[in-house]
Amino acid sequence: MSEHKYLTTEEVSERYRGIVTIGTLENWRAMRIGPPFVKIGKAVLYPVEELDAWDRQNMVACQTSKVIGRTRITGN
Repeated sequence: MSEHKYLTTEEVSERYRGIVTIGTLENWRAMRIGPPFVKIGKAVLYPVEELDAWDRQNMVACQTSKVIGRTRITGN
């Protein structure tokens, strides 16, 4: 049996260092955007594996570049 880990709204806000506030998470839930969550009665829980997947979906990939002298060479 696999053991799932869940975070509360407060813990999710802490995970994102307060940049994503509790109020923002509440607003996102009302609009059905943001990370997936589970609601059991009045309890709102966020599965850690879903937060990890949401992080990957929102990852911004940058191109690598090299600076030779004063010229920046980008990899294409």
